[in-house]
Amino acid sequence: MLTNEAYKPINCDDYDNLELACIKHWSIELKLKDGETLSAKAKDIHSRKNVEYLAIELSGEIRELRLDHIASFSHPELGTVIVSEE
Repeated sequence: MLTNEAYKPINCDDYDNLELACIKHWSIELKLKDGETLSAKAKDIHSRKNVEYLAIELSGEIRELRLDHIASFSHPELGTVIVSEE
């Protein structure tokens, strides 16, 4: 996906669920809007230049995902969450 497109914040409930996954260091299944699927450990959420990112640990490396590029995520404690934009 293009990274210079305008950022569209995600729903607050979805953000809170991702934040919980980070606090608990859960491994989550992620599906991105471009069709990529990942299984990774949620590490942190941060903002840079008015864009929010989820930091994940994947194969021992940290990768950042724009929150508005996530289509869905799942964990046994949360179920599957379809990410919606506000």
